[in-house]
Amino acid sequence: MAKKVTIYDVAQKAGVAISTVSRVLNESPYVSDETKRKVKAAIEELEFYPQANARKLASKEPNMVAMAVPTFTSPFFNEVLKGVKDEIFHTDLDLLIYNTGSRDSTKNLKKFLDRGTPDALIIFSIDIDEEIHRRLIAQEVPVVLVDVKHPDFDYYWWDNYRGGQLAAEHLLKQGFTRIGMVQALDRSEKYQKREQGFEETLEKLNHPLKEEYVTAGITRKHGGFSEEAGYEAIHILHNRGSMPEAIFCSNDSQALGAMHALEELNLSVPNDVALIGYDNIKSARYLNLTTIDQKMLDMGGKAIQRLEARLFEKPEDLWQVTVEPELVIRKSTQKNK
Repeated sequence: MAKKVTIYDVAQKAGVAISTVSRVLNESPYVSDETKRKVKAAIEELEFYPQANARKLASKEPNMVAMAVPTFTSPFFNEVLKGVKDEIFHTDLDLLIYNTGSRDSTKNLKKFLDRGTPDALIIFSIDIDEEIHRRLIAQEVPVVLVDVKHPDFDYYWWDNYRGGQLAAEHLLKQGFTRIGMVQALDRSEKYQKREQGFEETLEKLNHPLKEEYVTAGITRKHGGFSEEAGYEAIHILHNRGSMPEAIFCSNDSQALGAMHALEELNLSVPNDVALIGYDNIKSARYLNLTTIDQKMLDMGGKAIQRLEARLFEKPEDLWQVTVEPELVIRKSTQKNK
């Protein structure tokens, strides 16, 4: 007896998700013409005769949300994903997380899109090039961007320049003059804006950033936004003989690694070296780290809220939000009087 052909066989043959086959069976508008062609060709070749329950899959309200993230192991993305998890619990949406990797994330996002179309998509911190833009428009699914922006999509975007300004203003207000910075290896525009805001504010307030006080770690994990990179940067500054009295780290993870390195060198925070981080991850609170709060938890939740509105209310206007960072002052930058 011949094996019965199922919807799973069709999905595998066409190289798409099962939900995509379901939408094609129900003539959903959320499928590109090219994808429809592949699915119908697979149906014809396999002589698939869908039962009522296969069509029922497509007749349900859309419910599969896919999230594309460069990593889900860094504290920054953990906070954003917590916000997503907490909010999606109150909806009828299901969640699929796709890790593109921090290297070649744009290329790997394209591979993910080749596999099929979810009902909705959140893209975190991955640049939208011309090809991805074309594919997303063709697939006609709701898209929300977080930490990246594009004129044709809803997005939540952090004002990194302002965050750098806040860090510089705070350190100068505390009375520090020998100020340094730990850079990241990621040289994307948004992170360069963070450094630019910091450096230009110091310049404007007559305390230009000296090159000898600026460095980056060696470890490339997470684009240099890691504890290892912060640890390495402190030892590089120490070996140069150019340790600043206050250091702006590009994120909190770097700052945590910097704290450990300073302890090894018998330098205390903030008595010998003050530290300020960026992100306000959970552990920053318990280590008394001054930082810049990006409200990652809130942004994860708001991204789900906006996707739910796009799926079921279908608003015509784009929701493009620039999130203002906030300075959170703790003991790591309290200058001795």
